[in-house]
Amino acid sequence: MAEQDPSAPALFDVSALTPTTPSFMDLEDPNYAYMFGFLQTDGHLSQGTGQKGRLSAEINARDIHILYEFQRLTPYYSFVTERVRTTNFAKQHHSATWSLCALEARTIINELGIPYGKKSWAIRPPRVEFSRPDYLRGVVDADGSLGWTAEGIPFLSFTSASTALAAYLCHYTKKITGAERSARRNARDQVYVITYYKEQAQQLAAHLYYPGCLALDHKKANAASIQTWVRPEGMKISPKRRWKPREDRILLARDSPAIAAVELGRTEKSCSLRLWRLKAGQVPLPTKTPTHL
Repeated sequence: MAEQDPSAPALFDVSALTPTTPSFMDLEDPNYAYMFGFLQTDGHLSQGTGQKGRLSAEINARDIHILYEFQRLTPYYSFVTERVRTTNFAKQHHSATWSLCALEARTIINELGIPYGKKSWAIRPPRVEFSRPDYLRGVVDADGSLGWTAEGIPFLSFTSASTALAAYLCHYTKKITGAERSARRNARDQVYVITYYKEQAQQLAAHLYYPGCLALDHKKANAASIQTWVRPEGMKISPKRRWKPREDRILLARDSPAIAAVELGRTEKSCSLRLWRLKAGQVPLPTKTPTHL
């Protein structure tokens, strides 16, 4: 082998100048983080005999563009199909489905946190590093809504059966908006419904739906639309009234939100939530308990 002339220019690796492509489902990549959040909440991973199985996501055909983006991002064979069928909500429901069967791809997705079979109660945020706003935007696109109330107030809401996911959303959005929310299942169907209104909804929507992000077109348009809302003159911002140790002691002693509400000058709903949080250990108990109140 001929020796290189020391006076010749040093050779360099041309491939070092080529941007690296993120590996499939690298959740630090914004597009994969969004895709994973969407599939975790609105996808389905099924397992057949042997090594057979399928990951699929079925959505309204108006949003088919996002399924083609998933197909583009996936370096394994996948396909998109459409169908029209009768449902409980419409005589002709036009839907689109993205399907992926490759075992290697399914294994990667399963290990990241999408279980086989029913998953709504079991899913949780990834345990690896991930792009948080993109992951949550995927979750909101799949299982949330944003837009305007009937009264013309902007809102952003999220629905889930997963305690871990609901708690994480409350934790993350508090950092963005300062709004404190407690994850509580509703009485009707035992799911969490967490909603933000007005400026808080605007802040959260602007944070999640930034320019150029991957998202459902109609939700991206709604996120931009609610930014036009301006608080009407005369609409007051209710100051947050913090709970004092003395109030906590009274609430615990009465053990009745209705009775404590009258005594403390608070709403029964506020007292009920605070009492539950005290008993559940979500907030610390008052340190000193006097013999009389």
